[in-house]
Amino acid sequence: MARYISFITLLVAAAAGQPTDLTQYVLTNTGEGSGGNTFPGVSLPFGMVKLGPDVYTGRDSYSGTQLEGNITGFSMMHESGTGGSPKYGVVSQMPVIGNIINPLADLNDTRPQPDVTSVGYYKSQLGSNITVEMSATSRAGIYHYTFPPGKEANVVVDVSHVLPSYKGPGLSQRYLGGNITTSDSHYEGFGNYSNGWNHAPNWRIFFCGYFDSQATVKTFVGESTNSSLLKEYNAEASAISTTRLGAVFSFSTTAVTSRVGISFISSAQACRNVNGQIPAGTTLSSTTTNAKKVWNDEVLSKVTTTETNLNSLQLLYSSMYFMHLLPSNRTGENPLWTSQEPYYDDTFTTWDLFRCTFSLLHIFQPSMYEEYIRSLIDIFRFEGYMPDARSSNFNGATQGGSNSDNVLADAYVKGIRGAIDWTAGYAAMVKDAEIAPANNGDPRDPSSSTKEGRGALPDWHKYGYITPKYGRSVTRAVEYSVNDFSLYQVAKGLGKTAEATKYKARSHNWRNHWSPNATALNFTGFLVPRTIDGFVKQDPLSCGGCYWGDAYYEALPWEYSFNPHHDITTLIALSGGPQKFTDRLETTFTPNLNPTGRSAGFNNTIFNPGNEPSFTTPYLYHFVNRQDLSVKRSRFIAKSYYLPTPGGLPGNSDAGAMESWLLWNMLGLYPIVGQTTFLIGSPWFSNTTIALSPTNSLTITTINGSETSFYVQSLKVNGKAWTQNWLTWDDIFKNGGSLEFVMGAEPRNWTSGPSPPSPASEFRESEGTGAILGPSQVPTAPSAGEEGGQRRKYLRRDVGLGVMGFVLLALVGGLFGFWWIRRRRARRREGGDAVQNGEVVKPGGHDGSSLGTEPDLKSKKPVATLTVTEVVSDSKSQRTTPGQKND
Repeated sequence: MARYISFITLLVAAAAGQPTDLTQYVLTNTGEGSGGNTFPGVSLPFGMVKLGPDVYTGRDSYSGTQLEGNITGFSMMHESGTGGSPKYGVVSQMPVIGNIINPLADLNDTRPQPDVTSVGYYKSQLGSNITVEMSATSRAGIYHYTFPPGKEANVVVDVSHVLPSYKGPGLSQRYLGGNITTSDSHYEGFGNYSNGWNHAPNWRIFFCGYFDSQATVKTFVGESTNSSLLKEYNAEASAISTTRLGAVFSFSTTAVTSRVGISFISSAQACRNVNGQIPAGTTLSSTTTNAKKVWNDEVLSKVTTTETNLNSLQLLYSSMYFMHLLPSNRTGENPLWTSQEPYYDDTFTTWDLFRCTFSLLHIFQPSMYEEYIRSLIDIFRFEGYMPDARSSNFNGATQGGSNSDNVLADAYVKGIRGAIDWTAGYAAMVKDAEIAPANNGDPRDPSSSTKEGRGALPDWHKYGYITPKYGRSVTRAVEYSVNDFSLYQVAKGLGKTAEATKYKARSHNWRNHWSPNATALNFTGFLVPRTIDGFVKQDPLSCGGCYWGDAYYEALPWEYSFNPHHDITTLIALSGGPQKFTDRLETTFTPNLNPTGRSAGFNNTIFNPGNEPSFTTPYLYHFVNRQDLSVKRSRFIAKSYYLPTPGGLPGNSDAGAMESWLLWNMLGLYPIVGQTTFLIGSPWFSNTTIALSPTNSLTITTINGSETSFYVQSLKVNGKAWTQNWLTWDDIFKNGGSLEFVMGAEPRNWTSGPSPPSPASEFRESEGTGAILGPSQVPTAPSAGEEGGQRRKYLRRDVGLGVMGFVLLALVGGLFGFWWIRRRRARRREGGDAVQNGEVVKPGGHDGSSLGTEPDLKSKKPVATLTVTEVVSDSKSQRTTPGQKND
């Protein structure tokens, strides 16, 4: 019945000539639970403000809230779909009834019923019978409180409020101090904070809040930054401290509205933001209506369809919604430098987003996409490196390669020019490729920088592979290869032939980690760790902890061994040719072959839909002319592991990365990053239109498509019969176009054309391993256990030799000392001198006074010594000066 109601709604809107409110299909709590960590509060596309609740459960609340737990505040800044450690939860208000004796004493409230959330609107009904409703603009938010009658109504503004972390290693955010100035209906100030998932140093946010009713105000100051002990709580109008502080506003009315703005520049700019976007007198409902309009006009209307299945419509538009929450557009709010360029922050993270999300933003948001690339380049200009992740105006954390290189290359090869300075952009890429960043000492991986750039470049340059000296060595090797391919693409386009040749050659370095002798499940050849002594023994079905210090990050060796997509023909050859490659892919999707438990929710397949390194794997059948199997596997994943429910994502949303993968599957296409290639899949809907510009669009139609009839039988591209399983950006996106599919229930080999490009490959897919890797065999290095045994053996040997040497030295020293004493005594006997109390005594007296002379103490020359002051002075004089090495 729901699908018919949805269809009737569409028909009525069309008949009336009214635009359909597509926000009705957005379920803003999709992915909130089960580790999806999406943000269910209120935000505009790429909004700096993300207004929503903060919840305590004893576990990390990454986006502020969880499905269960007590409310501790409603704050202005959040992120969506993140992991690692929570970020933000600052500029908070908390409604409380009754007399507040200590505003720092763990103020929280229960939720007797689920919160209500929709586009532009959020509502919490608290256990104290307070109702909280919220909406927001890009840089301001509005709260509406309804208090129970007969109770004292309070709103606590706690500047120290922040989302904590309850796990290591040292990622929990910290409050560092701030100030607040109040009147009976207004407050402003700032808070200082640090840390979070990107190990950010100190940063500051300014705030400016207004109430529509007058209040009695008290400010408070705590004893420390993290305790509930009060130091001051009085009617002072302002407070400034490096300890906890805030204010309590007490009202004599049951309905209170508050407007709050934020800024990274000043409290005055925060006031301008709120008064410009939510002026006095603005209602909650009008703010909500505006938010819906923005989402409809700027995002959701980019894709329209005649589809009537409600579940599919909810998946489509909810996915579009969540991929537009981050990054945050902070143009004009950069506190670090002055620039005319756009500025974006809150990228979580390029490692998650470069495969699917940025290529969709290129289509849905071409202006924003260009601005974002300009922002990356501007950050490079002023900070030295483009970010691979960024939050609170600070780069970090880089999980693998310098994957902003891939984003730039993808834009460049698809013809994005506009106001982008590609000379500076290429320089930023070269910096990534050639200069290792300083080590930032991240406890998750102290081997090299996790802040930016490529920390393992010394090995990459010296050996052409990355040794286990560096964390994530195999992950980095694969991604550095893709990064270097991205440099090749841009260098070639800029006419830098020599550099293009260099980087194309370096993009082959992933091959140096390919061990033809590594085996698993009757397949040979996998990417393994490598030392200077050779390949390290590695089980392709184990990645250890799969964390920062391990060789593989968040995926198995088997999974990473499918990832050199720029050199896929070579990969097919090393895997044993097209049939073996197909068999290996089929094994990847076979249930109960993954022994790690990491994909227990996915039938224990080796493939894990919750990890970005596996995003492209279901589509690799295209490269061995089995488009039907790509459709079969990818469609099963999309239909099985994605639902428009709070538990409807297979993993962390990662700022919309998961949703972007799903959207490509629904549209029937899949991008290959850094190339103009799109692999052709199987669209879900009978008629879909993507608005590319005011004058151009892409129309996708299917005939005979259904839940059981989804294999492509034939295709026309722009009205012409199409026999290859891929197409390019220029074919359908540059100026628009059409895709006309005929579907069927059984696979049909309609792809008689050439396979998709493999632009970095010089080998055929049937080439032998020896021809690719060379005739010399890389030996197998000792395993970790064997290396440990050898180290212990060598240590025992070295200790034994050291003891023997010490004994021998002592023996020789003793003999020499015995000889020297005997010789000295013999000389003294010959000279007639005697020794008393360690001094030489002349005959006739202790100091020779019998000769009728007094000792001349002033004429004695003491042994030259340095005083303590002189030693310190001398030490200082040896310190290095800038530019001088101190070896």
